[in-house]
Amino acid sequence: MIVTHSLTKHFGHIVAVDSVDLAVQEGDRYGILGPNGSGKTTLVRMLLGLVYATSGEIEVMGQQVPRHVGRVLPEIGALVEEPAAYPHLTGRANLALFDAAGPSGPKSTRRKRIDNALERVGLAGIDRRPVKAYSLGMRQRLGLAAALVRSPRLLILDEPTNGLDPRGIRDIRDLLIELNKAGTTIFLSSHLLGEVEHLCTRVGIFDLGRLVVQAELATLRTPTGRVIVDSPDADRVAAMLDGHVESRDGARLVVRHADAAELNAQLVREGVRVVEIGPQRRSLEQIVLEVTSAGSDQLSQEGGSSR
Repeated sequence: MIVTHSLTKHFGHIVAVDSVDLAVQEGDRYGILGPNGSGKTTLVRMLLGLVYATSGEIEVMGQQVPRHVGRVLPEIGALVEEPAAYPHLTGRANLALFDAAGPSGPKSTRRKRIDNALERVGLAGIDRRPVKAYSLGMRQRLGLAAALVRSPRLLILDEPTNGLDPRGIRDIRDLLIELNKAGTTIFLSSHLLGEVEHLCTRVGIFDLGRLVVQAELATLRTPTGRVIVDSPDADRVAAMLDGHVESRDGARLVVRHADAAELNAQLVREGVRVVEIGPQRRSLEQIVLEVTSAGSDQLSQEGGSSR
């Protein structure tokens, strides 16, 4: 769906993107993660033909970009940086202009397409206020509606939950998962660790313009050799496994053990009640800290508007 070879972009003496080999497969929910200034937005803009590469190659849906970008843009929904809109017009009027500006369905069904897009992003009850009166979160939802109005095969999104509250972030996450299950490939950039971890199946981690990791998220989140046990009999667990309990938070214990099933069987034999048990896995935050030089000081586990 998206392939790049040695993709590089210089701004004067600054190397914004450095020899990136990206591989996004059809059906992926692919998240590019990295600190602010790591090259994520520049990469997204190059994929859409908005910025020209200094060197390297880009292929999107089998077409070279930017040379043949016009062939694939009708099948791409995109939201890059701040959503574009005419501030004096309503959200619905903006979507009507966007729909009319390029290849889409027949004019007779335009209103229905717009209604569906607004409903999907939580703006079904949109009023007649101009966009200039919208909150940042509403503008972000409108930008996503514009990306969806043509039912794209590929969604390219730059910080799609920027400006949304936690409920809004969850709603957009659920929507993107639903679209992906229906066949839309999702490619997004974000600095929100938690969102990428909850949403994406594959990740690429950027550091100083370079793609330092590209893999299935499940593969990266390997077991740590410890088991997490949640038990109302936590005191008994701690006594039984004395010397193997590394930490405890109320009823939740982290136990040094290689096999969760074997540990569960041992606890059950002793009559210990177990609410939840499973292998501890590396978090995305741990992975980012390991592979980036800047660390995660500009990356967040929670929602926010920082870019």
